[in-house]
Amino acid sequence: MTLAIKISILFSGLFLLTGMLTGVWKYAKIMSSPEHKAPVYVDLAHRAALLYSFASLVIAKLVEFSPFGNTVQVVIVTVPLAYFALAVIGYVKEGYLNRTENMFTERNFWTTGFMYSLIAGEIGGIVVLVGGFIYTQFFV
Repeated sequence: MTLAIKISILFSGLFLLTGMLTGVWKYAKIMSSPEHKAPVYVDLAHRAALLYSFASLVIAKLVEFSPFGNTVQVVIVTVPLAYFALAVIGYVKEGYLNRTENMFTERNFWTTGFMYSLIAGEIGGIVVLVGGFIYTQFFV
């Protein structure tokens, strides 16, 4: 198993654990709320972590078919996984601060520049991985 696959599977497990822990947090908030609803960002952290756990497994599988060397694979995998983690951390922070307003109502570095780099990093990494899969499975 390559380092890039190990990193992807590790992140998958960490995201799954985070999803489960934020699920407990979400449940506690639902049970203590008069409306029986969790705060928006607690809910987002829970859902995003669970979805990213499975996305990390897809990344691990795509890396198996990568035509790139180990160092390039680690970089390609680390970029989207790091952005996944930063997104979940951001949601957890907003949930912890009990913010209910949309974080994008204010334009600043995090809602513009960081988001552009997140979009480029996540989509760019996946495009390279899917492109590598297509190349090795259909053209070589």
